[in-house]
Amino acid sequence: MPEKVLFETERVQRREDVATYLRTVADKLDDGGPITLESGDQSVTMEPPANVEFEVKAEREGPTDSPGELSIELELEWDEDTSGSDGSLSIK
Repeated sequence: MPEKVLFETERVQRREDVATYLRTVADKLDDGGPITLESGDQSVTMEPPANVEFEVKAEREGPTDSPGELSIELELEWDEDTSGSDGSLSIK
């Protein structure tokens, strides 16, 4: 299935700023309304349904014998024509 990127941004930010951004996204999810992503001249508004697929991934990229790059990826996904699925996850 082809993928079309609707919005993308990447930059180095302080942890506190990332936490504030994630709290804003969480508040929007709690409110049940649309989420608008903006950066420069890019903007996209999406309306997640009540149930979404939530993927959490921790990765290490790079050579096995020397330091690499670590990442935590959080992804919300849903079909445009359905309400999503149920599931359980905890983050500690």
